[in-house]
Amino acid sequence: MSLPRVLAAACLLPLALATVADAAEPPGLWAVYETALKSAKYVDLTHTITPDIPVWSGFASATFSPATAGSDIEGYARKGDTYTYATHGFEATQYTLRTDQLGTQLDPPAHWAPEYPGIDELPPTYAVRPLVVISIVEQLETDDNYALQVADIEAWERAHGTIPEGSVVFVRSDWSKRWPDPALAKLTRFPGVSLDALKFLHEQRHILFHGHEPLDTDSTPTLEGEDWLMHHGYAQAEGVANLDQVPEVGALVAIGYPKFGGGLGGYARYVAICPPDWPHGVSTGPDDAPLPKSDKPLHYDAAAGMRVR
Repeated sequence: MSLPRVLAAACLLPLALATVADAAEPPGLWAVYETALKSAKYVDLTHTITPDIPVWSGFASATFSPATAGSDIEGYARKGDTYTYATHGFEATQYTLRTDQLGTQLDPPAHWAPEYPGIDELPPTYAVRPLVVISIVEQLETDDNYALQVADIEAWERAHGTIPEGSVVFVRSDWSKRWPDPALAKLTRFPGVSLDALKFLHEQRHILFHGHEPLDTDSTPTLEGEDWLMHHGYAQAEGVANLDQVPEVGALVAIGYPKFGGGLGGYARYVAICPPDWPHGVSTGPDDAPLPKSDKPLHYDAAAGMRVR
């Protein structure tokens, strides 16, 4: 090979190597999954919805029952037949949910203020956010009605840095450890978030929304915190669980909820995505798909009012 050709080949070698490297690099955000999310620890922050979970006395409880045929299906089912594995090859459940304020929730501002978005109008940008966890567990030891104060937020920031703009702030109280005790829905004293703290978080730190473990924002007679949030276009999370299992800083939260048209509340699923070395949670693995088989099949239990194993 002549010298000019050798030099030309040498010049092209780095380009060829870069092309191979580019081909090996996962495209787009797949690289984020491979390098950060695949090995992360996942912690569920969500209560399971059952017929007997605590619910505000102004709402009726939910009921679960086996699904039945809504019409005649020739050669397959008659109207009113209960679907069974033996006869139809599948089963389904009929859920009668008498409120959209049930269990772990995402409240859109239209819950109180109809001029603001309902649950189906929230943007998809809610999907993943930085998660901040601020604990008031110590303060509750001497005051079971304690509400998060601005001073608590400032103390958190002195330890961890400024709360990121657009983040989700969950207030840990460990109130959810008593779940699903029905008495929780009747308490008049419970952990809260003060109006001043809410205003600070939204107006000074510009967070996306906050969340708390009880089913109300505070115990004031007018629910002043929730009133202010909803009438200023802010959403909030309620009934959050397992905040003792996530770090105060450094995790993400994945947010999911059904998209009911005109919905004024959402049955939400919150999952904390924690660093790989975090001691709690689960990582992706071979049991994710196919899912493991149980030796105790699900079946409807009339006494429990739901399917159990």
